[in-house]
Amino acid sequence: MTSASPLGRALCAMITPFDASGALDPDGAGRLAVRLVDEGCDGLVLSGTTGESPTTSDAEKAELIRAVREAVGDRASVVAGVGSADTAHARELARQAEQAGADGLLLLTPYYSKPPQDAIEEHFRTVADTTGLPVLLYDIPHRTGTRIEPETMLRLAEHPRIVGVKDCAYDLLGTQKVLARTELAYYTGCEEFILPLYAVGGAGYISTVANVVPAELRAILDAFDAGDTAGATLLQRLALPLMELMMADGLPGTVTAKALLGAMGLPAGPVRAPLRAADEGRTARLVTAYEALVQQGRPALVSNSSPSGGTSRPKAGGA
Repeated sequence: MTSASPLGRALCAMITPFDASGALDPDGAGRLAVRLVDEGCDGLVLSGTTGESPTTSDAEKAELIRAVREAVGDRASVVAGVGSADTAHARELARQAEQAGADGLLLLTPYYSKPPQDAIEEHFRTVADTTGLPVLLYDIPHRTGTRIEPETMLRLAEHPRIVGVKDCAYDLLGTQKVLARTELAYYTGCEEFILPLYAVGGAGYISTVANVVPAELRAILDAFDAGDTAGATLLQRLALPLMELMMADGLPGTVTAKALLGAMGLPAGPVRAPLRAADEGRTARLVTAYEALVQQGRPALVSNSSPSGGTSRPKAGGA
């Protein structure tokens, strides 16, 4: 059995669409959000790293929440990234997100300054006390420089509004120790762990790759829930080449997701500096991997009666 999934099971770490000039595209964000929900996402995480939070203003973050909330209504949860290395700023982002209509918060470990565990714990508790929204903690030490240690996680699980974790710690043993002793909902943020973590009691995923193949990733969870473990394994394996190319081949997931979405004619736009767009060769390889997954995965997806919808067909070389 999976643990409770307080904000959905299949969550997309959504990119932030920009227009050709690099300005926020709220209409495009709404259209993309609707497509993601139509194709199986039951939660959208905004203004994470994939959403280019380091280069979007506080005002843009609030406008993005409002646009997506209006577009999807109550069909999916809207979770706002409120990560900051500054506790006071994270509190302000949390208040702003609640006022803009978010259903939950994604709270990042303070980065770069590498605070000790007691300071990390105080940071999380302080921000969680700021609003009435449920909070997911984001454990990604290879980005922030600091792990949320399992013992710290056990103490934080006692907080009434800290309900889950986006897990990118690559420590399945430590994760299982916390799962066994708490009610925290663990969402993998690493696509290669979608099925492994779900099989040991995870709540689902928060995925960058879901920007382009939401139905194919949702189908992994649906097959497992239906008792078709062989089908879930097949669907996970079919998605691996695209997962690797998007997330582990030298470019940030934001860049690869926007390259593919642009090739598909979906709202994306440019990335903001210091990121750079994928070149034509990389985009063509992404398109090839995407098409292979759709061609192989859609029959398996349909056979498992998973949510499915129209799939926009990309053109190689588009960016």
